[in-house]
This record gives sequence, C-alpha cells and structure tokens, in this order.
Amino acid sequence: MRELPLPPIAQQVGACEVLRAWSGDNLQVVLETTWQDPAAWGLLLVDIARHVARAYADAGNISEAAALTCVKAGFDAEWSEATDLGTRVHG
Repeated sequence: MRELPLPPIAQQVGACEVLRAWSGDNLQVVLETTWQDPAAWGLLLVDIARHVARAYADAGNISEAAALTCVKAGFDAEWSEATDLGTRVHG
C-alpha cells in the first residue's frame, strides 16, 4: 500500500479526514458523511476536480482549464452511464 503524505491542515485542531480512495482492480472508498447537508459533497467534489486540474497543469501535461474540462467530461459521462455503481463494504 502506498499512502499519500498528510497535508499541513491535518495537523490543525478540529481538522478531520472525510474521504480516502484506493484504486486497484476497482475503486474503493472510505468516507464519513460529516455534513448534515449532502450538497456539501458537491462542493467538495468540485474542489477536488480543481485540485486535480491544477496538479495536471503543474506537471506541464495540460492547461488547468483543459484538464478541468476533461475531468468534467468524465464526471458527466459516468453520471449518465455508470461503469461501476459501487458496493457497500462494511469493515
């Protein structure tokens, strides 16, 4: 298993981990619902998309705007026709 390093915010009082995702044969996710309003997850997912686009731009592979367009296209395609509905796993 290869874990990513903790970000500086993880050291702040009151910070909490809300999501972990592993990619292998399929995607596996562990999460805490955290917020009362599920719409907060929409904000989180958009923030993550922007971080991803910035990371690709920083790597010099593609512009941030083009990467964000690609991420949204993938999101929209998966939303319309899911390739994996996921399975609830209790640990």
